Amino acid sequence: MAITFSRGAIPCLISLLVFLTGCETGSIEMETEATVEKPNIIYIMADDLGYGDLGVYGQEKIKTPNIDRLAAEGIRFTNFYAGSTVCAPSRAVLMTGLHTGHAPVRGNREIQPMGQQPLPDSTVTLAEVLKSVGYTTGLIGKWGLGGPETEGAPNNQGFDYFFGYLCQRHAHNYYPEFLFRNNERVTLEGNRVAEPRPDGAGVAIEKAQYSHDLFAQEALDFIEQNREGPFFLYLALTIPHANNEAGDEGMEVPDFSAYESESWPEQEKRFAAMVSRMDGDVGRIVDKLNELGIAERTIIFFTSDNGPHQEGGRDPDFFDSNGPFRGIKRDLYDGGIRVPMIVRGAGVVGQGVVSEHVGYFTDILPTLAELANAQIPANDGISFVPVLRGQETDQRRHDYLYWEVYEGDTGQAVRMGQWNGVRIPMYDGEIELYDVVSDSSEEHNVAADHPEVVERIAAIMEEAHVPSPIWQRSSN
Repeated sequence: MAITFSRGAIPCLISLLVFLTGCETGSIEMETEATVEKPNIIYIMADDLGYGDLGVYGQEKIKTPNIDRLAAEGIRFTNFYAGSTVCAPSRAVLMTGLHTGHAPVRGNREIQPMGQQPLPDSTVTLAEVLKSVGYTTGLIGKWGLGGPETEGAPNNQGFDYFFGYLCQRHAHNYYPEFLFRNNERVTLEGNRVAEPRPDGAGVAIEKAQYSHDLFAQEALDFIEQNREGPFFLYLALTIPHANNEAGDEGMEVPDFSAYESESWPEQEKRFAAMVSRMDGDVGRIVDKLNELGIAERTIIFFTSDNGPHQEGGRDPDFFDSNGPFRGIKRDLYDGGIRVPMIVRGAGVVGQGVVSEHVGYFTDILPTLAELANAQIPANDGISFVPVLRGQETDQRRHDYLYWEVYEGDTGQAVRMGQWNGVRIPMYDGEIELYDVVSDSSEEHNVAADHPEVVERIAAIMEEAHVPSPIWQRSSN
């Protein structure tokens, strides 16, 4: 596939060339595949999991011992951000390394009969970068970047193997009638949508196979089958996203797990059970790596695609899912975009390290490419391999992070040093300014006190946005 660059990516390419020639952090030695041990890479991403939903990030009611253990054995980031505040664009940023001012997918745009706006064939994805240097690439779970028979389908974007949901709306149902294995539909026997309920509260569903459990088993099988490595497994889980069509069971889970006897609202018990179920499967993956003797040459990333939701009848305040931050999913305040990020495994220095390094999803592509000794296409990110290797003084920093959204009211946001600037609607709304270091809950808009900072953020919002015929304010 030919590599093409968007107009907005050119400045990033220039910076990248400077980086690769060693002016910033020293040259990268591009050794041959035969002389470099490439780590296996497992990238686990939850769906709508909040910053505060994990024990290691302050959660006191929901038990997540296995994910907490990853942090105890690796690095926990406290200033890491998703690619967007909703699903599809966040995943597009992850796959392309381009922020939402440049990325080909910048919002949740439905394409009939199934799927969302597809990634163009010209896109260079993370999977393609890793595949180019010998990785076997697998995607299990939710895609959302191209429906059946489109150029954006996973097998057309660098994945050797895919099992899961192509369409994120389809992914709302944890008991679907079918999933996709590569390009073929796989019927899930025993799952069937029955008649609408008489009370109008959604539809009745015959439930036999819970999709998350299938994904967990597929992940274990993929690891087993590719134990010789190197492999890249993108495990895009759907937990704890809600099924808004399931009535009073919007948080679909087979049982309440350890929370059966809690005096909580039912939906909160369901939510907690979903998170703990996911945590148990993370533990099974770590156990599998240990069993196969490949844990020491495998690096695991764990994160979420955006902030917590209030769908399916649940209240994000019940478990303080956004932690100390303001906002939830669809918001450009930190509660909607700041996410957990934990990294453990091969080449990661230290145990129980807490890093305040500021990064986001654009950084994943250059980071994984550097770990794999792959050539890095033009992107908006900065590799944080120096942080992973305990070389903080060698780590390059972002001048700013940028987002734009097309959900309801459009908006833009910039994280620049201590500042978060938010403008709703985009282009001509008033810029709100918050000092997220001293005011993490973003309660005090200090724009009037710092006009020079507001002016700089306005300039960034102008320069970071590349016009698109698809993503326009008027289209919403």
